[in-house]
Amino acid sequence: MKALLIHEKGLWKEMKVEEIVIPKPSAGELLIEVHAVGLNPVDYKTATGGNPNWTYPHILGLDVAGVVAEVGEGVTSWAKGDRVVYHGDLTKKGGFAEYAVTTAHTVSRIPDQVTFEDAAALPTAGYTAYQSLFRKLPMNHIDTLLIHGGAGGVGGFAVQLAKWAGKTVISTASRHNHEYVQSLGADYVIDYREEDVKAQVMEVTNGRGVDAVIDAVSRQSATDSLEMLAFLGHIVHISGAPDYTQVKPFTKAISFHEIALGPAHQSGDRKAQEDLGVMGNEMLALLAEGKISSMLKEVVTLEQVPEALSRLSERHVKGKIVAKIK
Repeated sequence: MKALLIHEKGLWKEMKVEEIVIPKPSAGELLIEVHAVGLNPVDYKTATGGNPNWTYPHILGLDVAGVVAEVGEGVTSWAKGDRVVYHGDLTKKGGFAEYAVTTAHTVSRIPDQVTFEDAAALPTAGYTAYQSLFRKLPMNHIDTLLIHGGAGGVGGFAVQLAKWAGKTVISTASRHNHEYVQSLGADYVIDYREEDVKAQVMEVTNGRGVDAVIDAVSRQSATDSLEMLAFLGHIVHISGAPDYTQVKPFTKAISFHEIALGPAHQSGDRKAQEDLGVMGNEMLALLAEGKISSMLKEVVTLEQVPEALSRLSERHVKGKIVAKIK
């Protein structure tokens, strides 16, 4: 099969398509004929430093959509020909190839009306947003949310899901992305470069602050957001924990939530792993019903993945990029 190979850590820009042997599924696994793979910042970030579990040459690519080509021993819930999508295990070989292997209990079924490319745009960013909102936050007690980086993957899905849940959504984005973020459902968009984000948030909330913040930008961004939370507020941090010492005990009673989507694979917790598939099914249903968008903005070939990842690393890509394999 053809696969995009990285031969040493840090050399992801030099990846080339080469021929390797098709893998075989073990007990409890599926062999997937890959049709599309989503690109994510985690691809170039982990490739830069490598992973102790990897053997080289390695294959990147976590968000895989395709067709079941072979069923491993003991698998009864899936059959050859089923259309599926999954969030892969970072410690194992990924999906930038014509075939890939994954655990059967973590995959989701793609509805007939959803394309492979749209499905592949979901897992890493979409499930992270979904986990933030519906696995961490008490949404029945939350009315207003501040979602940083609304033009990005996690932020864009979070904006859509929060609006679908009926909440008031404030987001941050560069000025040229305001119209796009509003189209995703944001009620207010703040230019984090030119405006005082805290002042704008306080004005919108009449001085109270927001009930929750979802931050996928940085540790500093999460720390700065603490001042924008209302009493009993929640902060979900995805790219680094805030400085907890900035909030004095027994003042605002803030709750801190760490998001760790991928580590479910290494947790040994079967229920946590199965929930990856559950979140996928729930998001695919929303996508099929037209209630959310995949935010797919660009489709590239397998050979174009390194260049697309390079653009992604510059942090100015809007929406999602997906590689079409078949």
